[in-house]
Amino acid sequence: MSLVTELTVFVLAAFVGFEVISKVPATLHTPLMSQTNAIHGIVMLGGLIVVGYADDALEQVIGVIAIAFGTINVVGGFMVTDRMLGMFSRKKPVKPSDPDSPAQTGNVGESAEG
Repeated sequence: MSLVTELTVFVLAAFVGFEVISKVPATLHTPLMSQTNAIHGIVMLGGLIVVGYADDALEQVIGVIAIAFGTINVVGGFMVTDRMLGMFSRKKPVKPSDPDSPAQTGNVGESAEG
């Protein structure tokens, strides 16, 4: 492809992406972004392919950088998803503590017997 064709595809993809994302309700942005980051694992595959077919050191370095950034993005996406799902988990009920415990009475050095 020529440079003009590639730039045209890039600009059109940017406009379509902006239009699609702007239509998403605000409550769905966090799940959408966490899944988008997880899907970026394809960058890791692309980096592996580049490293596999690399003929010189520059191509290998670019492939390794792509693999590193893809890994960071995937791990970050799963961390965001985990935190998001943690917000929806039920809290464990707090059990009442023993009234004779040293923490309740304030007497840390004394035993309950005397």
